[in-house]
Amino acid sequence: MEVFNISKKALINEEIRSAEVRVIDSEGNQLGILKLQEAIRIAENAGLDLVEIAAMSKPPVCKIMDYGKYRFEREKKEKENRKKQQIAELKELQLTCNIGDHDFKTKVSHAQRFLTAGNKVKVLVKFKGREMAHTERGEILLQRFFDACKELGQTEKPPVLEGRNMILLINPLKSNTNLKGNKKDGKNQDSQSQREAL
Repeated sequence: MEVFNISKKALINEEIRSAEVRVIDSEGNQLGILKLQEAIRIAENAGLDLVEIAAMSKPPVCKIMDYGKYRFEREKKEKENRKKQQIAELKELQLTCNIGDHDFKTKVSHAQRFLTAGNKVKVLVKFKGREMAHTERGEILLQRFFDACKELGQTEKPPVLEGRNMILLINPLKSNTNLKGNKKDGKNQDSQSQREAL
């Protein structure tokens, strides 16, 4: 089926206001300029609709097609496009300079999960009181954090100090977003090969 850029509020059949229309049949052949009633009759005889596809033309261009089927296919494509379009969220994790090893590992595992899901991660080290005199500790902590996540993400720039916080942004690698799907496919292939062996 040919794809036309038909608006969602396209005029069909008796809704068309022009007395004459330029008609294109369902195979894409031009039938010429016809009276509106004759064009509608031809469309009805074929069991199809007369759809206005170019209202601004003189006379308007109409195509004979199954409008219900066209709308269904267009909505299906839009739905698929929305599924494919992955919206990356920005996830934020907060650390302190005196974070314990277990807490650090927990934050790293959260970041790895976020990166695998295709989300960006903003890691914040909060400085309290006199800790501002030793911002290099925050830099070392963020570097250690990034080293734990570097298989799954990359940074655009080194850590930045903003007020009392040091910030590091980690972007997911493009290959990470496909890891989940590949793992599932691998499991399915393994289970299929086991069934075939039986």
